[in-house]
Amino acid sequence: MAEANWYVVHTYSGYENKVKANIEKTIENNKHLAEEILEVRVPMQDVVEVKNGVKKTVQKKMFPGYVLLNMVMNDDTWYVVRNTRGVTGFVGPGSKPVPLTEAEMKPLGIKSDNVTIDFGEGDSIAVVAGVWKDTVGIVQKLDYGKQTATINVELFGRETPVEISFAEVRKL
Repeated sequence: MAEANWYVVHTYSGYENKVKANIEKTIENNKHLAEEILEVRVPMQDVVEVKNGVKKTVQKKMFPGYVLLNMVMNDDTWYVVRNTRGVTGFVGPGSKPVPLTEAEMKPLGIKSDNVTIDFGEGDSIAVVAGVWKDTVGIVQKLDYGKQTATINVELFGRETPVEISFAEVRKL
């Protein structure tokens, strides 16, 4: 399978969240796309506004009119994204999308380094960092796009699924 890269899609202004929702719904309906379109983002930033003398922190879009996609570029994914309502096109010369470079992704807080793991579904793992430190659980699901593992932990006498970053766990 080809490597996934981050691409930028231009949308109608104000349609960023609708485009994100539409693409995610399309992925949900076409399971084969879930392996090719890994993540859809509308980058947000916290901004402090002063209104009537009151400071208020609100979230604003970093790039109004743009949506970021982590996907494997092929004819199917290009067609699905390009024909999503609200999308005007990919960013790049002509009709050829250009992936973002490492330097362009860094200020957005997007990490491209993939963590290699030595465990799979059904394996017992120990959480070595974060909120669930020193917890042991069995891997129920792996999400390589988000780089997370879903494990069941006992909480209030019940098994509860918890999502943990690959970097926070080790195999038992």
